[in-house]
Amino acid sequence: MAKTQYYTATSIDGYIADENNSLNWLFDVDGGNENPFGGFIAGVGAFAMGANTYEWVLQNDNVMAEPQNWHDLYGDRPCWVFTHRELPLVPDANIFMVSGDVRRVHEAMLVAAKGANVWLVGGGDLVGQFVDQGLLDEIILGIAPVLLGRGTPLLPRHLSSRQLVLTGNAQVGRFAYLTYAVGAEPMPTRHPSTRIQVPVVQG
Repeated sequence: MAKTQYYTATSIDGYIADENNSLNWLFDVDGGNENPFGGFIAGVGAFAMGANTYEWVLQNDNVMAEPQNWHDLYGDRPCWVFTHRELPLVPDANIFMVSGDVRRVHEAMLVAAKGANVWLVGGGDLVGQFVDQGLLDEIILGIAPVLLGRGTPLLPRHLSSRQLVLTGNAQVGRFAYLTYAVGAEPMPTRHPSTRIQVPVVQG
């Protein structure tokens, strides 16, 4: 069954970008010889990102001058960019500029994904809007051995331990990868012998 996933890198203290919206700290970390992103993106049929994330891609991946860089990263998958300002479109890329209710956009993404997964690239507040609507199924974190102290939060929402179930963990290079299913975990069933017996007083 298709999932809506939040796949991202984060510092140990829970930031996805530093206070200057930079990812330079991330690229200093040895990711090893494996490429988890390749396997992940193969299962993605549509994706969404916020305006700040999109602008970072524009500035750092040179996709306006070399559109092939976008296609090398994301293929021809449709992308929805949530923004309240005008942003340039990457030439020949399947990009939709949107704003407003994430549920409406999510429905369109599911149709476009054609049974494949939907990827929420970030940032954290955009993903939080999907969480608010109960639309996030899975969180996949590549945790870098870095402490930033401040920056852009991973996901500025409260999710209890009962809403996050660890389903996978791995070490890739110097990264720790953790995968969590998002949803309510059933309450554990008590063994009958552990139940508190309440005495009945008969009059």
